[in-house]
Amino acid sequence: MKAPPSTSPFWKLFNVMSRANVALYRASGGRLGNRLQQLPILLLHHVGRQSGKARVSPVLYLADGDRLVVVASKGGTDKNPAWFHNLMAAPETEVEVGRERRRVRARRATDEERAAYWPRLVAGYSPYDDYQRQTDRVIPVVVLEPR
Repeated sequence: MKAPPSTSPFWKLFNVMSRANVALYRASGGRLGNRLQQLPILLLHHVGRQSGKARVSPVLYLADGDRLVVVASKGGTDKNPAWFHNLMAAPETEVEVGRERRRVRARRATDEERAAYWPRLVAGYSPYDDYQRQTDRVIPVVVLEPR
């Protein structure tokens, strides 16, 4: 099934559900709303590059040593999620993993890193492969490194 276009009302509902996930995750200390398939979820802080507004998005991640790896898939739509653009504009940020807050610096994975991470990411969340097939863009992989 192809993802709705980035302008679809579906994404407004998706954002409402994301806010509910953030509330549930925080209220339970990360015990609820913390996993999808095999990948855990973290709460990614970012600042709107145009609005300047502080935002939080629940995002699947892959732990790689002290790095956290996330995918800017937006369900395979034609556009990257807003959080990706926000992080590229202001890469110094924080994440919440359970009750722990970590300071991180975001960067786009190199082509070589993406090639190495992609099979591991798909093993943890199989829809990523479908998302990549249904879009013309190369779905970015973002590495969150401790600072």
